[in-house]
Amino acid sequence: MQFRHQNETGMNNSITLKDIAKALHLSTSTISKALNDSYEIGEETKKRVVAYAREHHYVPNRMAKGLKQGKSRSIGVVVCSLDNNVIAQMLDGIDKVSTGKSYQIIIMQSKESQAQEMACIDLLYAGGIDGLLISPACETIDFSYLKALQASGLPVVLFDRLTDQMETHKVGADNFKGAYDATLHLIENGYKRIAHLNTNTNLSISIDRLNGYKAALADQKIDFKAAYLRSCDYTDTNRLNADLEQAIKYYMSLPEPPDAIFTTTDQITTRCVTLLNKLGYRIPGDVALIGFTNTELADAMNPALSTIHQPAFEIGQLAAEKLISLIERKHLEEDFETIKLKTQILVRSSSQKN
Repeated sequence: MQFRHQNETGMNNSITLKDIAKALHLSTSTISKALNDSYEIGEETKKRVVAYAREHHYVPNRMAKGLKQGKSRSIGVVVCSLDNNVIAQMLDGIDKVSTGKSYQIIIMQSKESQAQEMACIDLLYAGGIDGLLISPACETIDFSYLKALQASGLPVVLFDRLTDQMETHKVGADNFKGAYDATLHLIENGYKRIAHLNTNTNLSISIDRLNGYKAALADQKIDFKAAYLRSCDYTDTNRLNADLEQAIKYYMSLPEPPDAIFTTTDQITTRCVTLLNKLGYRIPGDVALIGFTNTELADAMNPALSTIHQPAFEIGQLAAEKLISLIERKHLEEDFETIKLKTQILVRSSSQKN
C-alpha cells in the first residue's frame, strides 16, 4: 500500500509499509498487523508503529486495502431525511467510526417513501457496498426486501427506528423510558391534564413514546383521555405546521384544556414553541411544554425549552461498530443485540411552574 505526505519543501513524497518497516527494523507483515490492531502484535510494538505512522502522515489507502481484502471499504447509509438534528448527529457518529476503520460512507435519503428507500438500496447494492445501515422510512412496513438482501450475504444493521421483523443488530434510544420520564416530570411539577402530540405513523419510536406516556399516567393514577391525543403529518413542512396549529387550537378549545403538552419529534417540538407564542399562549403560564429534540437552540428559545435529549451520536457510533463487526466477521457466531441507550431530560423553564 502506498501513501503520500509532504516533505519540508512541500513536495509530495510516498511512504510505504516497507519504509516504515525499514525505519523500525521490523517486517512489513508486523507493520501491517500493528496498524490493523492485530492481537498477534504486542502493545509496545503497536505504539511504536502507530507513533511513527502518525509522525510521517501515514493514511490508510482504502482502495488498496479493499482490493487486497476483496471489499469496497464502503458502507451505505439510508435515512429518512438529512434535514433533522437527530439524524445529523447520528451520521456524525457513523462517520467517526467508519473513518477510523478506513471505510467511506455513502448517505442517501428515503424522504419517508418505501419506493425511494428501495431505489436507494438498489443503487448502493449495485455500487458494491460492504454493508448497510438503515433507519427505515415511515412507509416501510414490509421488510422482505431487506431480509432478501441480508440472506444474500449483505450485512444490515438497523438504527434509530427498529422493527421485530429483522433479525440483526439494532441500535436506538430507549423511547419508552424517555417518554415515561418526561410525563412523570410534568406530573411531579403539578401538571395533571397532559396532552400528547405524536406522529401519524406506526413507527416503533412513535408507539414506544405513546406507551411511555400512557404508563406514566397510569402509574400516577391519572386517567388517559383520548381527547388529549393528537397526531401530525411531519413528512411535509406545510402540512405539519397546519396540523400543529389545528391541534393546539383544538386543545385550547376543550372544556378542560391541557395544562401541559408532551411532544415526540424534533420538528413537532420546536415548531410547537413558535405556534404557541404566535397564538398568544404563555409558556408555561397557560400551558407547559416538553418534547423530544436535540436542537442546540433550546436554551435560546422563548422560553427556554425543556427537552428529552437522545444519545444520537452514540447511537450512530454503536450502529457503525456493529455493522463493521458483521462485515469483518470478527465473531463468526455473533449473537444479534437490540440495544436501547438511555435518554436524558434537560429541564428548562418551559415545563416549570412560575
